[in-house]
Amino acid sequence: MESFNEYHLNPEQFPFLKHFQDAWQIIRDEFTYFMDFATDAELKFAYDVLGPKNKTIKTKGNGKYSAFGVLFQGLFIEQYIQFHQIKYPDYDSDEASTQALLIREKYFPNLVQTIAKVNLIDDGVIRNVYFGTFHPGLDIKLHVNYNPHMNRGYLGLIVPEGDVAMKICHEQLYWHEGQFMVLDHSYPHCPHNYTEYKRIVLVVDFFKTDQPRAEVLRFEQEQVTQRMQENPYSLGVFGKSDQAQVEDFIKYGLAHQLEWYKAL
Repeated sequence: MESFNEYHLNPEQFPFLKHFQDAWQIIRDEFTYFMDFATDAELKFAYDVLGPKNKTIKTKGNGKYSAFGVLFQGLFIEQYIQFHQIKYPDYDSDEASTQALLIREKYFPNLVQTIAKVNLIDDGVIRNVYFGTFHPGLDIKLHVNYNPHMNRGYLGLIVPEGDVAMKICHEQLYWHEGQFMVLDHSYPHCPHNYTEYKRIVLVVDFFKTDQPRAEVLRFEQEQVTQRMQENPYSLGVFGKSDQAQVEDFIKYGLAHQLEWYKAL
């Protein structure tokens, strides 16, 4: 039996996640279809515009992390772009929003339908939904995701065998296809992919269900305002507050990470 604790949470605590888990193969097929048949322009747009960009979290070596998604802070991506009037080097807000909607409707109808269904039933509990890819050799330095109002679920879509794992506090956890790993990311963590293959998950951020909804909504609005001022291309997902403190490296037995963190 898998053991759970304050930072590694039992997915069964959150029944709404089962809607995503039941559809995991369909969601995976939508992702692979997009990767196989999207035009070069569509792929470039997805990673340039539809993915949250991070200026805080660092990686070691040449391993990359890439992401793109359809929902951010409870808004579908085209709505989020319009609401915040995000301007890109190659697109204005209207152009980016229109293209985002076209890609979302063309390639990800089942994923969008699942999100809409859950948020209708559970009053907007799902906040961010995006595909996250760990490329071979990825090694991310210790950090936190300062989102005390949310938990993060990872639904395994394509998970290679081997050493691809999440180190969080004193544990090393592994993804599995068709299953959720749910974490409280306010605890220090550092994932890696030491295999020769890509790891793809669906990231599902959702409100903590034991906190008053009005409070978490207010916190989210304040946090997103700050993060969008820091970096509008973060889509409100990442911010300067995500840096781990030196004491975190020591406390959780990950002092070796501190050495190459300093080297960076």
